[in-house]
Amino acid sequence: MGKKSTIQVEKVNEHIVNWLKSYANTAKVNGFVVGISGGVDSAVTSTLCAQTGLPTLCVEMPIHQASNQVTRAKEHIDQLKLRFSNVSSVESNLTPIYDSFKATMPTSEEETKYNLALANTRARLRMTTLYYHAGIHGYLVAGTGNKVEDFGVGFYTKYGDGGVDVSPIADLMKSDVYALGKYLNIPEAIQIAAPTDGLFGDNRTDEDQLGASYDELEWAMLESEKENPTLNYSERETEVLKIYHKLNSSNKHKMLPIPICIIPKELQ
Repeated sequence: MGKKSTIQVEKVNEHIVNWLKSYANTAKVNGFVVGISGGVDSAVTSTLCAQTGLPTLCVEMPIHQASNQVTRAKEHIDQLKLRFSNVSSVESNLTPIYDSFKATMPTSEEETKYNLALANTRARLRMTTLYYHAGIHGYLVAGTGNKVEDFGVGFYTKYGDGGVDVSPIADLMKSDVYALGKYLNIPEAIQIAAPTDGLFGDNRTDEDQLGASYDELEWAMLESEKENPTLNYSERETEVLKIYHKLNSSNKHKMLPIPICIIPKELQ
């Protein structure tokens, strides 16, 4: 189960970089801002932005962050700044802000909902921070979501990491992002790290939360899009398809336009 990337990495890299440059020029903005998490998606996205030659600001936004995530983020930023003179960085420590917010909010008896609400709060504080930096510099916020996250299982926070100006890797599967990351020579520690959203202040992985690996979810996404899907699934494949369809259905509200109540003309 799983898909080995078949993208032409050099040509895909060139295509995305040219797309970013063209969009920025049309929008008449000065550059890009990218939140750096220590994961492969933000590492690839920031490297693509850096290749445009436009100013690229890498922002660290720790909130009670696991130390290994901080270490990977710093390693990537240091490497990127050595490779590209147009890259700069800043750290916005959001831990005190998050703690103050948490202290003023009511708790919930339902621990799962409470923890998820706090996790989404972290993502939304980071979105606000990125847009602040973008605002004072005249930059675009570059999103770091990939295709299976953004359009498959909806594994992101609405108005959090889903709040961006451009999405350069949103048409790439996770396996494609890894292939591009290898081509771009992002740090080995990032290439081999288990994916995590880093929203809970611990080391839980995306797979822990989703119940399936990205390889499995990619397979399920592609299988679900087939006109004539396979009928003889293994026990695990059947389970993964159920996980995928459940996540896709429950998170559909993130992937569709905001519903608008249209007032009939006869009532206007």
